[in-house]
Amino acid sequence: MDAKTPSQSRTIMTDIVLPGETNILKNLFGGELLARMDRAASIAAGRHSGGITVTASVNQVAFSQAVPSGSVVTLEAAVSRAFGSSMEVFIDVWIENRFDGKRTKANEGIYTFVALDENGKTTKVPALLPETELEKERFEAALRRRQLSLVLAGKMKPTEATELRALFMGEAP
Repeated sequence: MDAKTPSQSRTIMTDIVLPGETNILKNLFGGELLARMDRAASIAAGRHSGGITVTASVNQVAFSQAVPSGSVVTLEAAVSRAFGSSMEVFIDVWIENRFDGKRTKANEGIYTFVALDENGKTTKVPALLPETELEKERFEAALRRRQLSLVLAGKMKPTEATELRALFMGEAP
């Protein structure tokens, strides 16, 4: 199984926010944004794995900026790291000014997907080879996020979380 790059999974979805998708303040419902992010991340994970993927967790979502009705919203999703049968997918959410075309980053999120075979059993995914500086940063941070998640779930002992120990205790991984 050949390794893949984040660009091979990159998914870009652009849509407009309609009034029926907004809250009382005329901003996109958070749940609607989460659903859009999940769809974009699902496509990216499927492109990387070459098969069926399901959402395992929503690890982080930052609602940094409201998305007003009528906004043009672009979601950019790409696999940031692969772990056996799971993949971390990073999603950036951009708002486009319809008058000058300028884009502003409004939100971001990190989802985890698991690859499944036709029988619903987990299956291995290709390794990931980051190319750009941003891809490399996200790749490295993904291991720390995974270790933290495993420690918090009781699936890894804190003493085994080498990346976290290096980050917080100054120990070499």
